[in-house]
Amino acid sequence: MEKRDRGTLPDDRPASALAMHGRPTGAVDERLEGGGHAVGGGCFAQCPSLAQVLFRYAREGVLVTDGEGVVLDCNEAFTQIMGHAREEILGRHARTLVSGIHGTELFAAMWRELTEKDHWRGEVWSRSKDGRLFPVTLIMTAVRDPEGARRYCLGLVSDLCGQEEQRRHLDYISHYDPLTGLPNRVLLVNRLLRAMDQVKRRGKRLTVAYLDLDGFKAVNDTHGHEVGDLLLVALARRMPLALRSCDTIARLGGDEFVAVLLDLDDSTGEAVLERLLVAASDPVLLGDVVLQVSVSIGVTHYPQAREVDADQLLRQSDQAMYQAKLAGRNSYQLFDPEQAFNQMDRHQCLARIRTALERREFVLHYQPKVNMRTGKVFGAEALIRWQHPERGMLMPNAFLPPIEGHAIAVELGEWVIEAALKQLEEWHAAGLHSSVSVNLGAYQLQRPDFMECLRMLLATHPRVHPSCLELEIVESSALQDIERVSQVIDACREIGVQFALDDFGTGYSSLTYLKRLPAASLKIDQTFVRDMLDDPDDLSILEGVLGLAKAFERDAIAEGVETVEHGCLLLQLGCELAQGYGIAVPMPGADLPGWACAWRPPVVWSTESRVAREDLPVIFAQVEHRAWLRKLEDVVLYGRMLPPPMHVSHCRFGRWLYGEGRVRYGDRPSFETVELQHRRIHERANEILDLKWQGREDLAVSRLKTLDELRDSLFEALRSLVRARPR
Repeated sequence: MEKRDRGTLPDDRPASALAMHGRPTGAVDERLEGGGHAVGGGCFAQCPSLAQVLFRYAREGVLVTDGEGVVLDCNEAFTQIMGHAREEILGRHARTLVSGIHGTELFAAMWRELTEKDHWRGEVWSRSKDGRLFPVTLIMTAVRDPEGARRYCLGLVSDLCGQEEQRRHLDYISHYDPLTGLPNRVLLVNRLLRAMDQVKRRGKRLTVAYLDLDGFKAVNDTHGHEVGDLLLVALARRMPLALRSCDTIARLGGDEFVAVLLDLDDSTGEAVLERLLVAASDPVLLGDVVLQVSVSIGVTHYPQAREVDADQLLRQSDQAMYQAKLAGRNSYQLFDPEQAFNQMDRHQCLARIRTALERREFVLHYQPKVNMRTGKVFGAEALIRWQHPERGMLMPNAFLPPIEGHAIAVELGEWVIEAALKQLEEWHAAGLHSSVSVNLGAYQLQRPDFMECLRMLLATHPRVHPSCLELEIVESSALQDIERVSQVIDACREIGVQFALDDFGTGYSSLTYLKRLPAASLKIDQTFVRDMLDDPDDLSILEGVLGLAKAFERDAIAEGVETVEHGCLLLQLGCELAQGYGIAVPMPGADLPGWACAWRPPVVWSTESRVAREDLPVIFAQVEHRAWLRKLEDVVLYGRMLPPPMHVSHCRFGRWLYGEGRVRYGDRPSFETVELQHRRIHERANEILDLKWQGREDLAVSRLKTLDELRDSLFEALRSLVRARPR
């Protein structure tokens, strides 16, 4: 026990941490142990130290008085609730610790019940040392000696203010987007349902507008996701100003927003939509960078001739938004409820894509797949682009959705395989021995003649071994006909072609059907990888997927590696295979051999070691600390309503540090360094928040950079903590 408890805790540590530190001092140890028979019978008599452990582990405040109510001892949770030092509480009568606004009848009733029933419970107002009034729940229990005389009274105190604050915080995060502070999908649907009910009763009309930013991906690709997030926050502040007080705008995720507009006639509605277009397209200055995007808006109205629900309204506005994209972007389109999909536009789109195939306007770019530890380039993913003569280079989302399920999709898919095989021949001739993965749509994969077409394409390129071709299928589409897809995968394996499950983890039946899909590789969806550095939930999903891959003996490839830090964390988790913009952007096939010869992984990747499973909580604690810092930055930079827990031992990292972390690593010399760095971060963070609340925002923002330096020192100490642990 002494070895495990080595080290010091901050003076303001919570009761949960106190349980693991040192031997308590004070009257309670001797007195409770002496009254072991009355308090706990044989249990405490056999193990008197259990009383002190319970005393210090309790999260509630614990107060011990003599039989007349004079305080003999209290735990530190009680001193934190009351705001008094322990020495200021000992020797006082318990009634002096409440607010003074209760009459004598309260104490008379309390002592009467303690005398008759040995128990009293109620809510009372207490007063802290600084004079602040706050409500607490108080439970008093009489402890009697063997002769039946009341020897002690034991009080348990819970601060109701903290519970209410936690309830409000949970309510906030369940209804609002954590990045922008706008309502999330849950709150949007609630408000949309209420608005639908209101307009039916009043005979009015509501408008649902689905907004998708144009050019946002280019911002992320060029400047990184941190800048992209700043842009989203800036636009989320600006767009509500284009609306009225009765309207709602919510963020669904990514760069998608939905506005619910009440009681708009045609002219007023057009004015509001025009203001939204302007709000989204005006330049945004972020530091020295000027960014500018636009927005495509899909609009639908309610009520309609046919009854629709809230989900249908959202789908209708989404479809109309897509039409706005096709129409040239930076515009809005109205959904026609009598025509769920504009067939004329789709026919025109299909005809134009067929013409593009004939004119050879489609090209393939290739994104390398590498082993981050060894630096080996083992493959590349083929990604289609449309070199449109008028609109420039178009990404797949701009032209693939309209052809889904159509025969032209099969023609385009066969062209992609043919072009990839031809590129493989050129690479092999140039000395680059790599494989290529090609994305397959569900419609193409499930056609009866798929295997026949694939064999024909391979036969036209005899110098390419089938094992150099890998076919990627999206997990959700594979589940549409699990038996057929499984048969196709088996047939491909017989001729040497490999399969990978793409975007793994986003489907609905991953655990149920994984064993029935004999794919060689699992590609972890980039959304989990991208946000794993500061989102513990995404990290948990990623770690779970890696466990599945190991259990089913599949290779795991992480998509979305954008920074050196992403690679380091993946290597610590045991994932070595990856692709992403932090490694290389998609490039023309002719450029890949030169890139592969020149590319070297960051030095830190070659030295990063896999973390033992028992040390994974350290990695999660590190990510939770990043999330805490990000929330703090949101408060300082963007005026978020609620700051994260600011007490040194109330944040999730602190709870780990003074709980499981101390138990597992408390005897390591670097543990004290971790404690020190964590305390310094909280001290600096509180200083920054004070500046924010004082209106000195510029100074608060300028000091945020010092938190990054302290964070780096903390993370280095954490790495030392793991390295120092014996294997």
